[in-house]
Amino acid sequence: MTVLFDGIASGMLLFLISVGLSVTLGLMNFVNLAHGAFAMVGGYVCVTLLNRLGVPFLLSLPLAALATAAVGVLLERVLYRRLYGATHLDQVLFSISLVFMSMAAASYFFGANQQPLQLPEFLRGQFKLPGLDMGVYRLFLIVVSGLIAWGLQALVSGTRFGAQLRASVDNPRAARGVGIHVERIFTLTFALGTALAGLGGAMGVEMLGLDPGFPVKYVVYFLIVVAVGGSGSITGSLVASLILGVVDVAGKYYVPEIGSFLIYAVMVVTLVFRPQGLFGRKATR
Repeated sequence: MTVLFDGIASGMLLFLISVGLSVTLGLMNFVNLAHGAFAMVGGYVCVTLLNRLGVPFLLSLPLAALATAAVGVLLERVLYRRLYGATHLDQVLFSISLVFMSMAAASYFFGANQQPLQLPEFLRGQFKLPGLDMGVYRLFLIVVSGLIAWGLQALVSGTRFGAQLRASVDNPRAARGVGIHVERIFTLTFALGTALAGLGGAMGVEMLGLDPGFPVKYVVYFLIVVAVGGSGSITGSLVASLILGVVDVAGKYYVPEIGSFLIYAVMVVTLVFRPQGLFGRKATR
């Protein structure tokens, strides 16, 4: 039960970081491999606010998300917008370049070492139940990520903004013709995706660690979530993250010799039988 609980917590953190990539890749059709760099920005903003400015942890989380969203909006307006119509290869090369630039910048300003983070007293320790030890911080992660998943699904599928976003992606020209400001919708969507990445990066410092190699170290995990869950599906990202989190933690606990092999096996099996992912739409010819 403890392994299952830790796997769910790991999966929810993975969802929180990777769902922004699902939004930008699936809903905006942009291959943004620099998504992990935005998560790293959120992590560094969080530890800077905590360690250097003494900002309380719970306040540093939304500030990290807002700071990352601001960086995302700036880059979207200056750089990303120019490549919305480019080929996926161009988008990959561009975003990979941003990854290595961000890693060099993080190494220059913060050094190559892991960044320390001290959780507040009320988020430390464990709840001990029969057969289950629940870490307080992991329970906090599950609750916050679950609320965000619910809110994000409601935003995309049940609001005017979500309808405008889907229309802007499916047919930008027609969307402009009915009065939708497509560029503004894309900017807000990109800001939302990067804010979620920044929040996930800030909340993940305690579990994942934080150093300049963060974007390269975890980008494969984010891509696996999108591939297994289905590009653009919030529900798919959540289910895939939970499956991968539980499988990864259980595999490392029970068969540590094979490391992360099991999550790659899950991805391969899923894509063999469901190339579009668990909740992805089938391609039409």
